[in-house]
Amino acid sequence: MQNPSQEPLQIVPPAREDERFAARPARREAWLELGVFLLLIVPSMILAYFETQTPGVSFVLIALSTIFRDLALVALILFFLWRNGEPLTRVGWTWRNFWGELALGVVLFIPFFIVTNLVALALTAAGLSTPPAGPSFLTPLSYEEVALGFVLVVVVAIAEETIFRGYLILRFENLLPSAGTAILLSALIFSLGHGYEGETGVGTVFVMGVILALVYIWRRSLVAPATMHFLQDFLAIVLIPLLALRH
Repeated sequence: MQNPSQEPLQIVPPAREDERFAARPARREAWLELGVFLLLIVPSMILAYFETQTPGVSFVLIALSTIFRDLALVALILFFLWRNGEPLTRVGWTWRNFWGELALGVVLFIPFFIVTNLVALALTAAGLSTPPAGPSFLTPLSYEEVALGFVLVVVVAIAEETIFRGYLILRFENLLPSAGTAILLSALIFSLGHGYEGETGVGTVFVMGVILALVYIWRRSLVAPATMHFLQDFLAIVLIPLLALRH
């Protein structure tokens, strides 16, 4: 028999993930953190443009420098999250419906590919500058370089979605008045590292960044955007050069 003096047992439903992990830095600390991060990433992306203009720069050099730069920036983001007590879900990495999100990314890649190519054609027709040929430093010239290219596109897809969609949108949303502003700013910063592709390339990458950000905002998961990003780079940096080597 239940003791009348005892309160009845109450079953409390588990807190939602967003409620359990509501930690975030104070506004002043968030501005300082974001400022430090932008001070690191923006100049390095602009300087990377001049690095790519150096005659004879090799694919191996560009690939390795990009891999190590992106991994270093992700490590910094992980430190920020750890310091603030924030989980990876705050920047969009979750196992929730992982395979469904992966499949969605594959499906969305088809219209994504078509739209971005139409944008590139429209910008070229409008008179924006474009290089006469694809950059040679992004073309693997051997099977070993193709293997390195595969590592590159995996790292870039995961790291750059973490940086430009997950982290920057998280901080911009907290500090700026609207999600739209956060999307546009993250896409603008994303496009800065593509100056070697001319005005058409920068404009196209900006549109790509907006689309990937919209998918991320919709799904609140980076799995689909990272899949789309991977497939885009895989075609250009791995599949096409590999087919050329086989012929």
